[in-house]
Amino acid sequence: MTLGAATGTFTPGAGRYAFGLTTTSGRFLYEPTALYLASTPDSPASGPYLAPADPMGVAPQYRSAQNAGPGGIEAIYHATLPLPRAGTYALLALTRTPTGLVGAPGEVAVAASSPIPGVGQRPPAIDTDTAASVHGDTALLTTRQPPEHMASASLDQVLGRRPVALLFSTPQLCTSRVCGPVTDVTVSLQKQFPAVTFIHQEVYVDNDPEKGLRPQLQAFHLRTEPWLFAINRRGVIVARLEGAFGVNELRSALRAAER
Repeated sequence: MTLGAATGTFTPGAGRYAFGLTTTSGRFLYEPTALYLASTPDSPASGPYLAPADPMGVAPQYRSAQNAGPGGIEAIYHATLPLPRAGTYALLALTRTPTGLVGAPGEVAVAASSPIPGVGQRPPAIDTDTAASVHGDTALLTTRQPPEHMASASLDQVLGRRPVALLFSTPQLCTSRVCGPVTDVTVSLQKQFPAVTFIHQEVYVDNDPEKGLRPQLQAFHLRTEPWLFAINRRGVIVARLEGAFGVNELRSALRAAER
């Protein structure tokens, strides 16, 4: 069994760790799983930290042309890990399969700090792209097919006034290969949270990777995709989802933004 991390930004404190599991044949594995954490591979481990497999599938009406998923991924595991200090931690995923327990090692590199806005902080009040800012050119506004409707307002217009779900993703140009699925997951929940302003921000200037990252990502100090920030009506980040995420985790983030 192989563990593939879907998150890579960690600072001291409670850290969200998302990951996938594959068999030796490359098939995704979805079975009861927990994580164990230690300061070194030979040190006593803490845990278990339960890691449920969060569904990433959406109903057909919400599935985009880009949502094939990386090898047909159906769910993503996630757990909250206690990371008290900077350094590299040893990680072990234990999964209960019909034939017994199987394990997969990994590691978590924790930096002393990160410039990326985190939970409890206020994000920069940037202007995000809208139909007006791209002069009605929907192809610049989103690479999703069909286009979603998450650009009715700029972040600086609603920050501190309404709950916000700010998604940085590029369904067509995604290097992580999960932008399509997580954008579709976000679209699928949009109508369930009418009080939340949903904002989707594309990643590359003119949707051309050779032109570099858009200034909105640079303002957030982002170098990867996708990212979702759930922000409450007081303008404070209440959840930050890096990389892949599923329906349940996003729903919890949106509920936190509404409170």
